[in-house]
Parts: sequence; C-alpha cells; structure tokens
Amino acid sequence: MTNQFNFAADLAKDIAFRLRVLDECLTEATPLQASEILSEVLDIDNGLLTGVTHLVETGSRFAQSQPHRGMLPPMVWLAMGRAANELHSVGMDLDEHADAIKQLGTPPSTASTLPPTPVASAMVVRRSR
Repeated sequence: MTNQFNFAADLAKDIAFRLRVLDECLTEATPLQASEILSEVLDIDNGLLTGVTHLVETGSRFAQSQPHRGMLPPMVWLAMGRAANELHSVGMDLDEHADAIKQLGTPPSTASTLPPTPVASAMVVRRSR
C-alpha cells in the first residue's frame, strides 16, 4: 500500500515539473495560446495562482502550531502568512486585468467594437510595506 505522505511529496514534485513544462509552453505560445494559458493560470476561482495561494495558506496554518511544539521558529509561521497574503494581493491585482489577458489572442471583429489601442508606457513599480 502506498504511503499517503510519500504520494503527496511525489505529487508536489510532479506539479513542480509540470509547471516548468507549462512555462516552456508559454514561452513558445502564440498570443491566442498564451491568452488561454494565462487565463487558466490567473482564474480567480479555480486558477493555478489561486491554488498555490490556498496551498501556502494551508502551510501557514500548519506552521502556526509548530512553534508551540518547539518544531519551528515563530518567524517561519510569520513568513508563511506574509507569503499567503502577498500571493492573495497579487492575485487580486492580476484579476483586474483578466479581461485584457483573455482578449490578447482574440482577433478584432470590427473597428467599432475595438478596445482602445494599448500604448507603450514606462513600467511602474508599486511597493507596499
């Protein structure tokens, strides 16, 4: 019988491998394919980023009880909590742009329904503390 925890560790390794494969696919994708991939990754309800965020939140809850047992320093729990919060924040920021990502590979149907043409702009980096 397969040990459930060995299975989970193997599953995590497999997911990490598949993420590297997905990254390569995205590198070689057409705009339409990239739009489809990124839409799935960034789907706020069932997307990959949401899944990773939930996994880190679960890890944070696990780490929360470990300092009381002397198994982990409290800073580990705090770092996991910060990571979960940051991932959630990033997901919310990206969700604002989900429609633009979905339309990336869609050919325009008529000139009257075209969204405004994107204009190149300087990168703006937002820092939060």
